[in-house]
Amino acid sequence: MADQVAAMCDQLIKAVNVMMDAETSQIYRLEALKFCEEFKETNSLCVPCGLQLADKAQPAVVRHFGLQILEHVIKFRWNNMQQQEKVQLKECAMQLLSNGTHSILEEESHIKDVLSRITVEMIKREWPQHWPDMLKEMEALTGQGEAQTELVMLILLRLAEDVITFQTLPTQRRRDIQQTLTQNMESIFSFMMAILQLNVEDYRKLKESPGHELQARAHCRVAVAALNTLAGYIDWVSLVHITSGNCHLLEILCLLLSEPELQLEAAECLLIAISRKGKLEDRKPFMLLFDDVAIHYILSAAQSADGLAICKKSSESQAVEVVERRYIFLKRLCQVLCALGGQLCSLVGSDVEVEVPANLSKYTEALLAFTTHSSQFLKSSTLATWGALFRHETLSKDAVVVEMAVKYLRACMTNLVKAGFPSRDDNPSCEYSRVDFDSDEDFNSFFNSFRAQQGEVVRSACRIVPLEAFQIAAEWLQYQIASPIDIGGTTSKTAEGLCSLLSPSVVQWDAVTVFMECMVAHIFRSLEEEKLPIDQSMELLQAVLNYETKDPLILSCVLTNVSALFPFVIHRPHFLTQVLYKLFKAVTFEIGQDNKVPRTRAVKNVRRHACSSIIKICRDYPQFILPCFDMFYNHVKKLFSSDATLTHMEKCSLMEALVLISNNFKDFAKQKAFLDELMASVVAEWTSDEMRHVLWDPALFLSFVGADQVVTKQSTETDTAGLNRGRLSFCLYAMLGVVKRARWPADLEEAKAGGFVAGYTPAGAPIYRNPCTAQFLVLLPNLLALIRTHNSLFMPENTARLSETFSRAHEVMDAEKNVVLGLPQHLLDIYDSPVYRTNLERMQGFFTTLYDN
Repeated sequence: MADQVAAMCDQLIKAVNVMMDAETSQIYRLEALKFCEEFKETNSLCVPCGLQLADKAQPAVVRHFGLQILEHVIKFRWNNMQQQEKVQLKECAMQLLSNGTHSILEEESHIKDVLSRITVEMIKREWPQHWPDMLKEMEALTGQGEAQTELVMLILLRLAEDVITFQTLPTQRRRDIQQTLTQNMESIFSFMMAILQLNVEDYRKLKESPGHELQARAHCRVAVAALNTLAGYIDWVSLVHITSGNCHLLEILCLLLSEPELQLEAAECLLIAISRKGKLEDRKPFMLLFDDVAIHYILSAAQSADGLAICKKSSESQAVEVVERRYIFLKRLCQVLCALGGQLCSLVGSDVEVEVPANLSKYTEALLAFTTHSSQFLKSSTLATWGALFRHETLSKDAVVVEMAVKYLRACMTNLVKAGFPSRDDNPSCEYSRVDFDSDEDFNSFFNSFRAQQGEVVRSACRIVPLEAFQIAAEWLQYQIASPIDIGGTTSKTAEGLCSLLSPSVVQWDAVTVFMECMVAHIFRSLEEEKLPIDQSMELLQAVLNYETKDPLILSCVLTNVSALFPFVIHRPHFLTQVLYKLFKAVTFEIGQDNKVPRTRAVKNVRRHACSSIIKICRDYPQFILPCFDMFYNHVKKLFSSDATLTHMEKCSLMEALVLISNNFKDFAKQKAFLDELMASVVAEWTSDEMRHVLWDPALFLSFVGADQVVTKQSTETDTAGLNRGRLSFCLYAMLGVVKRARWPADLEEAKAGGFVAGYTPAGAPIYRNPCTAQFLVLLPNLLALIRTHNSLFMPENTARLSETFSRAHEVMDAEKNVVLGLPQHLLDIYDSPVYRTNLERMQGFFTTLYDN
């Protein structure tokens, strides 16, 4: 028998070596694999051969295979074995645990792993019915040394994972084992805690004494295993075990946050524990984490955060790199703080009567340490918690939180600035971004949502400290106005001396603008009128209005600040003309003298931005603008008649603004007369004979807009078809603007007095008339004709009329395809290049907007 086993073992060792040798050909490898698998499935010598191969004198690869054989036997042949064989195999397995491995630091982790699997497979089949003393035997094993203790921890962890997490066994067995685990949980928990404490103490003692480094590392390894095992139990055991003895476990975990070799695992355990849901009553003990000792360790770990994850690449160089394990620890610690904040917000002010903790300031300082950390990811992780604190009924009134709201708003002066692109090196956060983001686009989309979340939290903070928020915004904006423009390294491609999207000045202006918008919206909701800082805001507005720049990206921010501060102007009406003048000037903004060059997107955006701001003011404050109507109207007429090269969209935006103000005439006849005058040229154009022929006949229509012409090169002569498309677009934009904006007064009495009520329904409801109705009815026949003509463009005879240049005119535009596919356009390209479009793109754009309008 022994000879048979020895011979078989020799063959198996050869087969394993063949399989693992990199030089082996595929055919031999498959042969060897087949031999080994057949042996496991059919041979009666599995147990003796497995034990012989698992002997620690063998190489690790062979031992691993031997242990796999034993695991296979237990998994697939256990039920067919005699009781005597089972007992014998169990004893052999326990022998392997007690002396079948090398020391803890030498032994391979895959050997430990398979040994623990073998034991767990037996436990799943035998415990508690046929192996009542299993836990006692495990406890006895830990007395034999670190290697055995680590194995016992691995066994307990794997048991919990198989039974609770992955549930990889039949229902009845699972219930039996889970019930027995639960019944014994108190002793299991105190056993694991004792192992942890003992090994931590030994590790701390020995790591200081020279010559004992290996022993210290062995104890450290056991402590890590104990923490990992605890993490597998903390998730599901009754909260009582976690909070027993005045949260003794959680206190130990907090102390370990200062131990570099154990802090990550300790933080993982803490996070799982503090994230537990359950009855508020059961969660009340978590407030002990706000006691002096625990919060001290959490705070000091958080405050050393910035230096913790960074190390110099070499003593000479200035370059630094992020140490991944330490950075992951910081992320976990940050999550721990946020989870703790979640428990705080749930418990304070609830039925379980929890007081605001005395150490709240230390907690918020720790949270602030992450909010001011260089890593953009860590900053973003704290936002939800700040939001919850600032919105909390009780906590938001606490002096500590009020003071923190101011500190948080000051931190936003850095956090709102878009910096930290992984491809750059102009900010400490770039180093962290390289770990967190794959590309600049990836970072950019993260930052956009991060900034939106920040906006929400800034608004919440502004409710608590409105005047301080105003003060911060005012100081920041004044500083920005006084600062010279810094173009930085990446300049604009089109014009010398202009900023690009990533220029230092642009990112700063951009950030202060976001802050300003969030702040103003809430200061009006949070303060009574007499407390509003009107004089300071007017001083600020005056500085913004006086600020002159030829840089389109910065001018865009300046315009947003003008709009943001506009609600204050209501209280100082004499500023209105200055504001309107600033906006009108921006409507005709150009970089150079030469108006013929296609404008860059940044320039187009400034002009569009100014138009939108004017519409917004006229929409929100029409009554206030009404006294300036004549000045406004005359200015618009002058713009239209001069050669100020306004686009059709810009002209129509100004017309819309005028219509919005005219709604406040509250006089039907006067408003109708104004609309007739405003739209006279459009009505004349749209109802002309030429336009009638074009709009009623698809072939004429295609010829009119130039879709049947072949364009060879960018033609230098004036593009008649382009002008025709412009005429059509302008008429439609103007109609749409007037129909969208012309209204009768909301108040019935005002509507009656102004002549807007034409009669009453039999039920007595008023019948209103719109001042633009008569005009619209004149325009309607040709509009309906255009709709019919546009729909018929897709008929075969009309698509055949498209020239080869415009054969794809009805297809989806490339830019829209990219949007649908989620392909980002590179950041810097968007604003900088002049908007040269191909003839096809122009035609596609024309058909798309024509249809939309």
